[in-house]
Amino acid sequence: MVEMSNISYVLQLEGADLEPNLIYPVFFILLFTYLIIMVTNIGIMVLIAMEKSLQQPMYLLFCNLSFNDIMGNTSILPRIMMDLFSSEKYIGYAECVIQAFGTHTFSTASHIILIVMAFDRYVAICNPLRYSSIMTTSMVVRLSVYAWGSTLIMVTILLSLTLRLTRCRSFVLNVYCDNVSLFKLSCEDVSINNIYGLVYTVFICCFSLLSVGITYFKIVTICFTKKSKELNNKALQTCASHLVLYTIMFWFGFLSIVFHRIQNFSAYRKLMAILFHVVPANLNPIIYALQTKELKNKIKKIFHSAVSNRA
Repeated sequence: MVEMSNISYVLQLEGADLEPNLIYPVFFILLFTYLIIMVTNIGIMVLIAMEKSLQQPMYLLFCNLSFNDIMGNTSILPRIMMDLFSSEKYIGYAECVIQAFGTHTFSTASHIILIVMAFDRYVAICNPLRYSSIMTTSMVVRLSVYAWGSTLIMVTILLSLTLRLTRCRSFVLNVYCDNVSLFKLSCEDVSINNIYGLVYTVFICCFSLLSVGITYFKIVTICFTKKSKELNNKALQTCASHLVLYTIMFWFGFLSIVFHRIQNFSAYRKLMAILFHVVPANLNPIIYALQTKELKNKIKKIFHSAVSNRA
């Protein structure tokens, strides 16, 4: 156990509690998953940066999502993999706070970035003639600043309310640090933390669900009233990938929140906490590449060029 004199500086994570024979298989699965996340997301960001034809608002906004996936998974996966081989999973309090900041930034930014991307799809489908005048470079920059600025403000307030608390415990009930696990270390009244955390979570989930829902309702209405096969095909091609990404992110996020508040399902809570980061980050670039014609064609050209050069 950690001595009381060190309780403010050193914490202990609950960990995954795996059987010894599962440690190496889980480690290599997580390592492979992390490498795939890094390679695919960095690869798409580099491809968009290098190809002028891909420097369109839709792809530039997607770079925000790729960056968020890289940042969010880097904040937890290397530490989780390292802790698999440790019986006593100690972590410094400052490192724990930074990790919590990273994971909450990831979850909040995921919602807001997908809201912004839904707005881009709405303008493209419902106002195609005005798209280039509305979605300018400056607009993309403003929307990106809005997404990250609002995220950082909300997460900073969330964690500031926790940092003001004194701690009487040092055991973190999770495989990585988050806000709930941190304020549970305090013996003070945490009603404000619970209230703000609940309002914060409900606001983000409801705001994103409502925003995306209204956006797609308007898109469907336009497609239905105009009855244009070309418009319907364009809407399906450009919106399907975004809707799939949003559904995956929202579903795993919802399950993670539910299991975090049910203490009887500790194993499921830990699994969902990891899957919320890992699954969307792995599927985002794959789904977007497969569903987006221009991006898929560029990837095919690069692949064929690499194969022909080797031959």
